[in-house]
Amino acid sequence: LGHETTQNVSIESMIHHCQSVKRGLEFAGSGSMLVGDMPFGTYEFEDSDVALRNAYRFVKEAGCDAVKLEGGSVSRAETAQKIVDGGVAVMGHVGLTPQAISVIGGFRAQGRTAVRARQLLDEAMRLQDAGCFSVVLECVPANVAAAITETLEIPTIGIGAGGSTSGQVLVFHDMLGMLSHPHHEQFVPKFCKKYADVGHAIQEGLSRFKAEVESGVFPGEEYSPYVMSEGEKEAFDALLKKDATERERMHSLAAEKLSQADEYETLKLYGADEKKT
Repeated sequence: LGHETTQNVSIESMIHHCQSVKRGLEFAGSGSMLVGDMPFGTYEFEDSDVALRNAYRFVKEAGCDAVKLEGGSVSRAETAQKIVDGGVAVMGHVGLTPQAISVIGGFRAQGRTAVRARQLLDEAMRLQDAGCFSVVLECVPANVAAAITETLEIPTIGIGAGGSTSGQVLVFHDMLGMLSHPHHEQFVPKFCKKYADVGHAIQEGLSRFKAEVESGVFPGEEYSPYVMSEGEKEAFDALLKKDATERERMHSLAAEKLSQADEYETLKLYGADEKKT
């Protein structure tokens, strides 16, 4: 839409976009899951009923299967749980949270110190406990993303977070080189690999990205640029060891809970094809 950040995007715009994507999915008959990204100012209120009402709009008006919200604070986890308890599936998002750039000081990598990395792990665990079915990890060191992915029972989706996450995502305008402005390259994130140019090569690029994620080629070390110093790595590993037993216990409890809820085989949470689950 031409905005410098995502903060200006309204819920009406997002619902409009999601409606368009929903129609495309239906036309293609892909059966893909549609997650609506709740925009800035639609879920942060102390009154979590506001977030729940807006989440319902994504489901009822846009046809979304789930919604995504950013942040892993205690209050954000409570909001996520409120939405989940209200019957809407929620995807979490920690690390670089674009909607909060005014607070975190711009678009910068997160979790490069042991203490902050441990905080990200705690945030992700908090979101899992709140009922989130997946968590996005954005712009964090690969070893931190790996530790979070190993700790959680739910899947992680990485963007600039190394190759150990459960899945990968990129902004397709970047990965396909869709913007041809001569100054565009300086705005492409370091973690973003360019798979194709515009026009007829778009479909080719999307196919290559899918294949490389499934085979483990992408992102690899080259596109996992955020690293800790050796000292911070050792400090982070020491922090992980302190509660390794407790995290393993919580991992087992989460696995048992999800298994009892029969959620392992169902990826599309609304209208799933019984024969495919």
